[in-house]
Formats: sequence, C-alpha cells, structure tokens
Amino acid sequence: MSNTIINEPKTNTSVFLNGVSVHYRIPTEAIHTFKEYMIKLVKGEIRHAAFSALKKIDLEIQRGEIFGILGRNGAGKSTLLKVISRVLIPSEGRVWIKGHISPLLQLGAGFHPELTGRENIFLNATLLGHSHDDIESKVEEIIAFSEIENFIDAPLRTYSSGMQSRLGFSVATAWQPDILILDEVLSVGDVSFQQKCINRMANFRDSGATVIMVTHNVEQIRTICSRAMWLDHGEIRLLSDADTVCDTYKHALTG
Repeated sequence: MSNTIINEPKTNTSVFLNGVSVHYRIPTEAIHTFKEYMIKLVKGEIRHAAFSALKKIDLEIQRGEIFGILGRNGAGKSTLLKVISRVLIPSEGRVWIKGHISPLLQLGAGFHPELTGRENIFLNATLLGHSHDDIESKVEEIIAFSEIENFIDAPLRTYSSGMQSRLGFSVATAWQPDILILDEVLSVGDVSFQQKCINRMANFRDSGATVIMVTHNVEQIRTICSRAMWLDHGEIRLLSDADTVCDTYKHALTG
C-alpha cells in the first residue's frame, strides 16, 4: 500500500519529505586499489549499475509524535534517517525540518575508544553543539542516567556495547531536542534501562518533542509509537497507526 502524496507541511509538522529518492551508482566489478580504479577510469572500463536506496518517499511527521519505522535489513531505514538528519543529501525531492535534531544513528558514534567515559561525554556533547559550561552542568545527570558511575573514568574501549549504548543515549537525550532520531538504540541494554529510555521518550513527547525510531522489535513499535511505517526496498509499503503496521508487517514475515 502506498502512502498519500503530500505537497506542503502542516502548521504542526516537524518532518516533511516530498518525493525523496536516493540513488547510487555501484561498480559492477570489484576494484581493489585506487591505482586500479584510476587506470580503468582513464580507459573508460568502469561499468556501473544503478541502485535506489529510497524511491519517491512522501512522509509527514507531526510535533509531539513518536513515529516508528519497520523493515528488513537493506530496506532503506538507515538511509532515510540520514536524510532526515541532514547527514545525506537526497538525489531527488524536498526535505523540510523544523527544529533542532539530535540523532543517535550508530552506537558509539562520536566516541573515542582511548578516552574515558567522562571525557567522551564532553566530546560527544560538544559535537552535538553544546558549550563546555552547558555540558558541565549536565555531566553528573548524564552519568547517573547511564548507570555506569563505577566505570565512568575508565577508557571507553573497556566498555561493553551495552554500556556504550547507555552512555550514548544518556548524552543524546540529556537536553530535550525538537527531534530525536534513534536507530536500533533500544535493542541493546537490559530491560530496566530500556524502560528508562522509553519513559524519557514519553516525557519528550508530552513536552512537544518528536521522536523517530527504527527497531526490529515490532512490539516496541506497537507499545511506544502512535504511528508507524513499513519500509521495503526503499519504498513505503504501509503508513498507518502502529497496531495496523505491526500486524501487517508480522503477517508478511511469517508468511
């Protein structure tokens, strides 16, 4: 089922995409070195195949909404989040964003393995645009929320993936953004910490923030999100309320 075509954002819209496509040109044969690439390029021997990661996406997400995105690996979910985050410029279409975006697209992104957890808080928060004084005022709150107080002055390379995930989420959500983007972040960590994250997202929603989350956990989408989207091979298969999308997606997976 295709989504409804939209032309202009509504007054309370946070994210608006109109006809957004992302196309790549992929070499049809493996090229192992830069020298080999340049030789083939000069000789005109490089052949490319076209690949579309996203195809004519029309999407509107409202202020104060928790919106979920489902899809198999390779469906285009991460590409879509990168477009919304302004990390990736689409090949076609319009992207309209209202407000400050706090993206958590990859666990450990913006962290340095040789720095301590505390030092990485300052590094990561600085990359998110916060001043040193602003970070200083939040650092203890961030450490407490992450629940890694006993390891905060140890190098990040000694952390488990779950600990890095908790620290990354704690930094990204220490300041309420206008738009929070989460890519598989809640898939790591114990159940109690996941519930803390869900509660924080609910508080953001109640304060008018928009949350966009990608996860393979269908029941998380059903529980947390008001609306959801099923993305398949770069196209929207279904855009509806969370229950309808989750039920349809699960049925498709189980045959």
